[in-house]
Amino acid sequence: MTRVFRRGALAGALMASTLMVVPGAALADQVFNRIASFPVNTNLPEEIDQATETSAEIISVTEDGMTLVYSDSPLQAVGMIDISDPANPRAGGIVRLKGEPTAVSVIGGRVLAGVNTSPSFTEPSGELVVIDLADKTVSARCDLGGQPDSIAVSPAADIVAVAIENERDEDLNDGALPQMPAGTVAILRLSDGMPDCASMINVDLTGLAEIGPEDPEPEFVDINDDNEIAVTLQENNHIVIINGNDGSILSHFSAGSVDLDNVDVDEERALTFDGTQPARLREPDAVQWLDNDRLVIANEGDYQGGSRGFTIFSKTGEVLYESGLDFEYRAALAGHYPEKRSGNKGIEPEGLEVKTFGETNYIFVLSERGSVVGVYRDTGAEPEFVQLLPTALGPEGAIAIPQRGLLAVSNEVDLIEDNGVRSHVTLYRLAEGTPEYPMIVSEMDEAGRPIGFGALSGLAADPEKPGILYAVNDSFYALQPTIFTIDATEKPARIIEATRVTRGGEPAQLLDLEGIVSDGKGGFWLASEGRTDKMVPHGLYHVNGDGEITRQVPFPAELLAVEKRFGAEGVTLIGDTLWVAIQRSWKDDPKDTVKLVAYNTRTKEWGAVRYPTEPAEKGWVGLSEITLHGDHVYIVERDNQIGAKAKIKKLYKVAVADLVPAKLGGELPLVTKEEVRDFIPDLKATGGYVVDKIEGFAVDAAGVGYAVTDNDGVDDSNGETLFFSIGKL
Repeated sequence: MTRVFRRGALAGALMASTLMVVPGAALADQVFNRIASFPVNTNLPEEIDQATETSAEIISVTEDGMTLVYSDSPLQAVGMIDISDPANPRAGGIVRLKGEPTAVSVIGGRVLAGVNTSPSFTEPSGELVVIDLADKTVSARCDLGGQPDSIAVSPAADIVAVAIENERDEDLNDGALPQMPAGTVAILRLSDGMPDCASMINVDLTGLAEIGPEDPEPEFVDINDDNEIAVTLQENNHIVIINGNDGSILSHFSAGSVDLDNVDVDEERALTFDGTQPARLREPDAVQWLDNDRLVIANEGDYQGGSRGFTIFSKTGEVLYESGLDFEYRAALAGHYPEKRSGNKGIEPEGLEVKTFGETNYIFVLSERGSVVGVYRDTGAEPEFVQLLPTALGPEGAIAIPQRGLLAVSNEVDLIEDNGVRSHVTLYRLAEGTPEYPMIVSEMDEAGRPIGFGALSGLAADPEKPGILYAVNDSFYALQPTIFTIDATEKPARIIEATRVTRGGEPAQLLDLEGIVSDGKGGFWLASEGRTDKMVPHGLYHVNGDGEITRQVPFPAELLAVEKRFGAEGVTLIGDTLWVAIQRSWKDDPKDTVKLVAYNTRTKEWGAVRYPTEPAEKGWVGLSEITLHGDHVYIVERDNQIGAKAKIKKLYKVAVADLVPAKLGGELPLVTKEEVRDFIPDLKATGGYVVDKIEGFAVDAAGVGYAVTDNDGVDDSNGETLFFSIGKL
C-alpha cells in the first residue's frame, strides 16, 4: 500500500485519541495570536555592524509591562525593547557587560542579571549584576563564586535564587559526569530590588541524585509564594525543593523516566514515528510552579535522556501528569517536527512559562528544535491543549504579561551566514477570535501516529473539485517522496491523504520533487530538480493515482549541456505540453532571464522560451512555480532573502498565446509578464518575519488561488508552513 492515509479510515481511531483537539483550535473564545516579531540585531548601536551575532535567550519585563529585557550572551549585553505599542516593538538599547549574561529578572527599576565570567570549565566564576533601567548603568555586583545559569526572584521580591551550574565540558570524556567543581544554588536577600551580597547562602546539593551525586549541575530555578525554590539538576535527572529563607532542603526526588512508543528515532530523511525509547530519562531543563504544591518541568534532555514532553509533579515527587508524546505529536501534525533531531531528543521542550490570564492558568511549553510554543490550560488535573504558536528559530525563554494580555518569547538562534534568519523576540496577544496558525495540518494514521509533513515545494489543483489541492515534498525527505492531498475548504487546511511516490513498489530514490500537475486522468506529472554533482537527474515523471512511477522523461542533451544546479521548480500542463519553470539562469541564459521549458508528451519534442526576472538587490532571483488558469500561466518569482531584506515574492502572469516554444540551442523568444500580486503582505500577515521560500501556487476548479511556503524540513528553519488563499483571480 502506497496510499498511507485517508481521513475516513481514521474516524474511529481519532474519537479515542487525546489528540482529537484540532492543532489550531482553542477551547475558549479567547486565543493567542502573534502580533509582532522584533529582530534583535536591530537593537545594535550604530557603531556595531548589523552582521554581528546577537541572541535573545532569557527574557523578563518591567512591572508596567512596557519594556522587555533580554539576555544576549554572544554580545555580552542585556537588551531592552519598548513594547508600549506591542504590535510595533521598538529598539530600547543595550547595556554591555564584562561577561556572558545567562539570565535576567526585572524587579522595580532594576535588572538582576546572572553573568558568566568563567575563564574555563574547571575555573568557573560569575556575578549577579544590578542594572539601573533609568540610566542603563551597572550599579552593583555580587560575586557568586561560580558560573550562573538561571535566576528567579520570589513573588514577594525578598529573595533571589541563582542556579550555579558550573557546567561540564561536553568534549571531555564524552561529557560524562562527574566534572568538578560541583554546582550549587545561591540565595541572596533583596531590599528594594538590591541584593545583599553578604547575605548569600550557598546550598550544597551533593549526595542527593543517583546520577553523578558528587557533581550536581543545577539548571533552572523557580520560587513559589511560600519562598520554596524548585531547582532542576538536568544532567543528574533530579529535582530539589529548597527553603528559600534558610537554604535547607525540604525534599528531593528523581525526575524519573518515560517509556516512549511510536517515536521517530532515526534521522533517515523520513517521518516514521515507529521506534521505541524504553525508560527514557526526563532530564528536565526549565521548571515552573503551578501553585504552591505542584510544579511542571520541560524534559529537554542533555546527558543521556530527554523524553520530549513535560511532566507535572507534586513537590514531594509524585507524578501527577505525564504528557508523553502529546506535544511532539502536535508539533508534527503542524509540520514542525525536526527530522534531523530524531536520533537525539526530537522537538526538545526546553523553556516554560506559567501565568494566569483572567481565571485561566496557562502553561506555555517551548520547543527549542520545533520552534513552536504549546499552550495548555492548567485544570488542576490533566492539562487541556489549547493551541500551537509559531516562533522564530530556537525559542529559549518566555514571559507572560497578563495585565496587557501579552506573551513574549525570546528566540536565541542567529543564523547570520547563508542569509539565515536572525534572532527575534516574538509577541502574542490574547483576544477574542480564532487562531491564525497553523494554516495547514495533518492528522493521525490508523496506528495512532502522526502523518508528518514538511518541505512542501509544489502545489496543484484538482481539475474538478473546488478546494482540493495536491502538494509534493522535496528531497529533504529523500526516503519518503509524497503527494499530499489537501482539503482547503477547511481552516486550517487539512492534509487528508498522503500517497508515497514509488518505483517498483518501493520508495522512489533520486528525486527532488518541486512541481506537480494533474494529468486529468487520476494521475500526475511531477517535476524533479536535478543536481548532476550529486548524481540526481533532472527530469519529469508520470505517476498513477497510487503514486507509482509509470513513465520517466529525462532532460534532453541540449538542456543538460547548459545545465546548472538550480533546475525544475514547477510544472503545468497545457493541452499535450508540459511547461517547466527552471529556477535560475543556466549557462546560455542572458542576465536576468530564465527558461520556461516545454515538452510535448505526444510528439516527445522539446522547446523553450525565455522569461525575464527582476534584478536582484541581494542574492538571487528565480522562479518557484508555474500553473495554468484560463488564458494565462501564473508564475511565482522570488528572491532568496529573509525578513526585512526580502523584496521580491511576487506572482506574475504570462499569456498562453505567448508560449510558443523555439528549438533548444537556438534563439529563444522572450515572453512578456504582468504582475498580479505582491506576496510580502501575505507573508507578514501573521506577525512573523518574511520567510524565504514561497514555493507553491495553484488555482482551484472554482478559480481561487492558493499559495504555500517551504519550511525546509525544520532544518535551520522555524518550521512555519504558510498556506493561504488570495481569493478568486
